[in-house]
Amino acid sequence: MSKEKRKSAGAQADTAQPAENPQAGTASQAQPQAENQTESQTEPSEQAQSEPQENPLEKELAELKAKYQELNDSYLRSRAEFENYRKRTLAEKAELIKNGGEKTLCAILPVVDDFERGLQAMENASDVASLKEGMTLVYNKMQTFLSQSGVKAIEAVGQEFNTDEHEAITMIPAPDESQKGKVIDCIQKGYYLNEKVIRFAKVVVGN
Repeated sequence: MSKEKRKSAGAQADTAQPAENPQAGTASQAQPQAENQTESQTEPSEQAQSEPQENPLEKELAELKAKYQELNDSYLRSRAEFENYRKRTLAEKAELIKNGGEKTLCAILPVVDDFERGLQAMENASDVASLKEGMTLVYNKMQTFLSQSGVKAIEAVGQEFNTDEHEAITMIPAPDESQKGKVIDCIQKGYYLNEKVIRFAKVVVGN
């Protein structure tokens, strides 16, 4: 009896021992999974650390370089436009200086024609009155041309001497007290061009 009991107890012990192994296997399997999870959690952080972060100074430098390039291109375009404008202006100025008097000369040519015809008429003319009348017409035509061009004679005789308009050639005793400091005679007429003195009147002044 005692032997049979021992055998049955040993059999029970043998059957009870394998029951503990599944728990141990589960624990051993859980440990690698936990390690895998830990590794998987640490991998993204390592990747995040390994990725290069954008430097704000480099970003600002790139923006400044782009702005500089834009301003430089704008400056070069403006410089080229200014050079073209300057060259065009110089060419127009040279053309104006060269042919600026064309309009005036064309307007004065008819007066020159009248003078030529008057000179031809004088060769065989015997009527002095007709010649005088013809010269008066030419003179009036010339005065009209000057007036249309903005040229106007400076009044001199009887006016107070004015250094802005008159040039004193000589001074003579005034015939009376009222003519002292005034223009007694005009040797050469002076002229305005659009209110600007282009030639001073040469005068004789009383003192």
